[in-house]
Amino acid sequence: MDNSIRTKLKRISPINDAALIRESWKIFQIMAEFVEGFERLAMISPSVSMFGSARTKSDDVNYQQAEKISQALSNAGFSVVSGGGPGIMEAINKGARAGKSPSIGLNIQLPHEQVANKFQDISLSFRHFFSRKVMFVKYASAYVVLPGGFGTLDEMAEILTLIQTGKTRNIPIILVNKPFWKGLLDWFKHTLVAEAMINPEDLQLLKLIDDPEEIVKAIFDHYEGRDFEPSKEEQEKLMEL
Repeated sequence: MDNSIRTKLKRISPINDAALIRESWKIFQIMAEFVEGFERLAMISPSVSMFGSARTKSDDVNYQQAEKISQALSNAGFSVVSGGGPGIMEAINKGARAGKSPSIGLNIQLPHEQVANKFQDISLSFRHFFSRKVMFVKYASAYVVLPGGFGTLDEMAEILTLIQTGKTRNIPIILVNKPFWKGLLDWFKHTLVAEAMINPEDLQLLKLIDDPEEIVKAIFDHYEGRDFEPSKEEQEKLMEL
């Protein structure tokens, strides 16, 4: 190792006791987010978690589509969960509140961009993305993904990974706006599958549906005869989540 690097490393101060205590107390902060989430969301099933951009304006077709879909889901008896912020997340909560079932927002505290919208019956605030993601997944009977950026892609990739690896139930993942997702799905097929990074059957985890009523039907069809109850094997997976 270069001597200059060794010298710099020696100058790094060890963590003092106060810093260690602060680190330890973060565990309780994280625990509090899980406890509040579990207690307030345990009774929302069946529910659908919906994702989309925080930057979409109210006159955008994707905003309007999100509102229609969430209202259709809410009227069909699903609690609807969003990221609780502006843009498509606001449209999701707005549509859900106009329906018959609870509108739920899982807001994330950020230095910019994310402000909780006003259309929530249940509103939770998270400092940590990972605890927020657990709440999106743990109680969902389906996922609906509208156009979005890195955050939306992150949430979708997390869900795909959990299902692919058997860490959570195989439930519908519905992508809305076929032209928007075409390039990504082509890359999945022609690059990831072609280079054996994923299996061809992994593509079947995703459905492309734009019509609100068809989305509702696809979710009901998935659970036909099961009344949204997970199987015994799925219950065990949920306990692990």
